[in-house]
Amino acid sequence: MSPRTTTSNSGKRSVSDYTTPGRIVVIVLAVLTLIFIVENTHDTKIRLIIPEVVMPLWLALLAMWVIGAVCGAYVMRRRARR
Repeated sequence: MSPRTTTSNSGKRSVSDYTTPGRIVVIVLAVLTLIFIVENTHDTKIRLIIPEVVMPLWLALLAMWVIGAVCGAYVMRRRARR
């Protein structure tokens, strides 16, 4: 067996196993996105096909962020199953 395939500490993972560069970038982008959303608090008109709604811009941005995250998670999960 190579050193990479052996486990130590009864299979427990260390913190460094969870902090990959990709995860750090995603966390930083998520925090910056949330800061951007919170900074944009004025009301805006949003039109979705027919109705026009006036709502805070931060709420619209947060909703789009959540929808994007859900869609991204769905795509990644489907890709992992293949």
